[in-house]
Amino acid sequence: MSTIPEILRENAARWPDREAIVATRAGRDVAVTFSDLERRADLFASKLHDSGIHPGDPVLVFVPMSVELYTALLGIFRLGAIAVFLDPSAGIKHINACCDRLPPRALISVLPLRLIRPFVTGLRRIPRVFAPPSALAGAPESLPPMPGPDDAALITFTSGSTGQPKAGVRTHRFLIAQHTALKDSIRLEEGERDLTTLPVFVLANLASGITSILPDAKISRPGSVDSARIACQVARLRPTRTGGSPAFYQRLLAQPDSLSGFRKIYTGGAPVFPAFLQELQDAAPQADVVAVYGSTEAEPIAHICWKEIAPADWDAMRSGRGLLAGRPIPEIHLRVIPDQWGKPAVDFTPQLSGHIGEIIVTGDHVLKGYLHGQGDSETKIRIGGEIWHRTGDAGYFDETERLWLVGRCSARISDALGTLYPFTVECVAMAFPAIVRAAFISSHEKRILVIEPRSTFRQSDELKTACAWACISRIHEVSEIPVDARHNAKIDYPKLKLLMEKI
Repeated sequence: MSTIPEILRENAARWPDREAIVATRAGRDVAVTFSDLERRADLFASKLHDSGIHPGDPVLVFVPMSVELYTALLGIFRLGAIAVFLDPSAGIKHINACCDRLPPRALISVLPLRLIRPFVTGLRRIPRVFAPPSALAGAPESLPPMPGPDDAALITFTSGSTGQPKAGVRTHRFLIAQHTALKDSIRLEEGERDLTTLPVFVLANLASGITSILPDAKISRPGSVDSARIACQVARLRPTRTGGSPAFYQRLLAQPDSLSGFRKIYTGGAPVFPAFLQELQDAAPQADVVAVYGSTEAEPIAHICWKEIAPADWDAMRSGRGLLAGRPIPEIHLRVIPDQWGKPAVDFTPQLSGHIGEIIVTGDHVLKGYLHGQGDSETKIRIGGEIWHRTGDAGYFDETERLWLVGRCSARISDALGTLYPFTVECVAMAFPAIVRAAFISSHEKRILVIEPRSTFRQSDELKTACAWACISRIHEVSEIPVDARHNAKIDYPKLKLLMEKI
């Protein structure tokens, strides 16, 4: 099988009546089987084709995580068109910039965004507009042949927060390689039921014969979900595995019984600190609790199971060694080179064990470039004929070839005292259970540890002692540390620095 549509067709024949996706609306569970999902996708592909959309045409999708999203996405794949995703919350300027970069031939959107279309230049120029596919009946008309493995399937735009938005192009071959990497690394087993907040996991589930249960929540804000509603959903639908961001599980820990029935818990998309991993394991003692490390351009890269972390590893993370990410997966090649972030990389010498450097990766499921090459010079390098991706993360290998993370290269602090990376200090602070978040920054030429404590935090002196080696000028408490919009878990260092500059 070379494409997702071909795999879906085979799975629909193999498990026609098995639930492919289950979603909850207004307290009612709605399920679609593998055979019905394939039929809906073919019908929607036929509708697009009859409306003048052809293979290779970009189709912009503004649909939240739902049965309709995957009907639309799989229909676009089946037609051989290209699904295009961007973040509408990034603003009108961002939408217009993305539409200028790649003018869509069609828009599939929920009603609120269709209503603002006349007022957004980029959207107004799109010639064809569709509501999310819901009531589809009949039989599909003739469709073009299945797309080839090297045809573009998916384009996602970055937020453009550090410049112009970049468009990552993924072919059908890339999606299959990503599925292969995920299947082995997160142990996808046919017949499982998965509560997942991560869209890429749903595609992998569909390819693996797994039922995807979409959380009864607005997943675009995982740090604000209603844990009680999800707990009720879990009790009804009984998923056996789950994948999501740390912010999502932080909410679910308010209903610890909601996690007790899981056998596999995978969390990533943001740093997963030791104390939080321990909390998840305590809430689901029989589960394999796994922290997954990856990036938008390379998912997954490495992973570590709670059960694999030795006492010496816990001590190392509490004493400034950084965050243990585990061994890189077999499908990826990873190298640590001298940290040259912010300028062209010219030194590709692998760092020795224990020496911190910049993390670069290559592999079949690592994005090789961006649309029209715009953005390649920042993050793509060529070594011996292979294209490698610069992750922007810093880390090192230990003596057993496990990867340790020390934070973003751009967040490193270099001053008269030397160079420190944020995770080395933040890992120490996050070992204190009453600290929700911690961020190590430099402000006014001083090293500052910013913490977001719970009301029960009474360990200021102990924290100062634990971080004494980092020569921190002061520890500053705030009510809320700014985080990223997507996962609600990554520290927004530039925004935090601006806030601290005003103090």
